[in-house]
Amino acid sequence: MRLTETTKYLGLACLIALLQCPCASAQSIGEQLKQNTTIGGYTIGRISYTNNEETDVKADLGVRIARLYVDTRLGDFAMKLQVHLSGSPLDKRENSVRLVDAWIEWQHWKEMRVKFGQFKRCFTFENPMHPWTLGEGTYAQLTDRLAGINDRTGEHSSCGRDFGLQLQGDLFASKIDGHRWLHYQAGIYTGQGINHADKNTAKDYIGGLWVQPITGLQIGAFGWWGNYVRDDGSTVNRRRYSFGATYTGDWTARAEYAVDNANGKADAWYAIVGTPAWHHAKLFAHYDVYREGRTWDNAHSIYGLSAQYSFHANLMFQANYGFHVNQAAEDKRYHSADLQVYWRF
Repeated sequence: MRLTETTKYLGLACLIALLQCPCASAQSIGEQLKQNTTIGGYTIGRISYTNNEETDVKADLGVRIARLYVDTRLGDFAMKLQVHLSGSPLDKRENSVRLVDAWIEWQHWKEMRVKFGQFKRCFTFENPMHPWTLGEGTYAQLTDRLAGINDRTGEHSSCGRDFGLQLQGDLFASKIDGHRWLHYQAGIYTGQGINHADKNTAKDYIGGLWVQPITGLQIGAFGWWGNYVRDDGSTVNRRRYSFGATYTGDWTARAEYAVDNANGKADAWYAIVGTPAWHHAKLFAHYDVYREGRTWDNAHSIYGLSAQYSFHANLMFQANYGFHVNQAAEDKRYHSADLQVYWRF
């Protein structure tokens, strides 16, 4: 969907929200927007090195991500706009400056929330996570290739997002600590990724369901049924499912497995564990595998270590190392390392 079309639909949704607000006077609306609006941004700079013989640039430095966002709330409605400002997209068809988020969500009940617009697809635990909290320097290959960041179908770089309508909620509050035992989410999307118009009448259907037996631990499964229309007019299917678990506490841990049973098949998995913070420092170890065709002949495995130090809530340094074993490449074994600086306002 084009930028103008996206903003048109979002503006219409915002107008509906204003009309439905019980206190929809100009003065009260203005006061709410002033009190509940946050304008912010974040940047991730990176210095990187690899000894991969197939890479033209062995050492590089630059801006990995720079984004500006506006979050606001009006009554039961939350809204977000986020623009990607710079950083070189892997897909040359995408401009560096582009709209990534443009959504409105009705949040009256925790048990049922309705979101409309352009936002993260509800597939995998990792895809909705903010880059700041990943712990491994970048998204796993599973998320990158099978959740629509740089999708294996050839879809333009969409940052894991699409335009759609989503229903989600949290059910059955614990009488002990109030955490919710069950979460569900289901969405219908265009299937063409961000800022692109739909090209057929078919839609993508994505859903997830997970349980939270204790605070911080989530165990769940996800499914994705849909297709993508390429620039040449050909259609490729998506028949994907994934399952995994994530835990957030003093220790952090996350592991997922995903399969795409269409378009030649592929599967991927990863696991990451992070130590408790010690004097604002934290260590992570991660294992990451992607297999095109679901064969070890095409497997790309990454064994990684990461260390991060938070000087401030809005300033963090992170060092990452990876040992790569890529069976599908001529240079099958190589190293990579980078230093990333995260800052936000």
